[in-house]
Amino acid sequence: MSKIIATAAIKGAYKVVEQVEKRWNEAMETYGPQEAVEFPNTGYYLPVIYALTGLAVKTVGDMEEVLRRCKKLLPPIPSPDVWLPYLGHTLDAGMATLWAGEVIEALKYLMGPSPVDGIWLGAADDIIMRERGIEFVDGTAPGFAAVLGAAPTNEIAVKIARELQQKNLYVFISSNTDGVSFAEQLEAEDVQLGWPTRLVPFGKDTSATVYSLGFASRAAMSFGGVKPGDYRRNLLYN
Repeated sequence: MSKIIATAAIKGAYKVVEQVEKRWNEAMETYGPQEAVEFPNTGYYLPVIYALTGLAVKTVGDMEEVLRRCKKLLPPIPSPDVWLPYLGHTLDAGMATLWAGEVIEALKYLMGPSPVDGIWLGAADDIIMRERGIEFVDGTAPGFAAVLGAAPTNEIAVKIARELQQKNLYVFISSNTDGVSFAEQLEAEDVQLGWPTRLVPFGKDTSATVYSLGFASRAAMSFGGVKPGDYRRNLLYN
């Protein structure tokens, strides 16, 4: 990994955590610390955070500890003049970004805009988790591809989607490129989206990528016997 990429990732993590903390402060002022937060109809709280730390985030107030841990993970920005190892720091920044992303997505369910809108599905509920998750265990689905942003053209987007479908992979879609998402490209070409087709549009924001990793974390806890907080076994399972 180049120093340029690592530096950009770390700076991005600082920006994301700052934005999420601002949003959390708004939630605290509007709703107070006892207001419940959740991904609807799911039993694993905020699953990436729960799987990797054991923290059960149930209220707006519980998010404070997550933000504290995010800030603790944020590393120094690499110096332009002095070489120091930065891969570990970059991975720490990435984890802080994931936790912050999960907080912001949970706050959307509370404060809006709703993650479930049009083609966007938001978090998979437990019924879907049981129906689809077992396919990752019995080999019916060998895995999933997380697709972020847009393809160069709609035609290329369709080609990528069809190739992944032919491999029986689920395609978890999030983020956008200059306001255009992979899912919107597929929709424009009349490609059917949703769990039945394995083309799953979670959300247009980059933070919606946490739904993909939350699905994987829930699979580890549901089907792999991995205990909440056992981050090593969770990562090995996945």
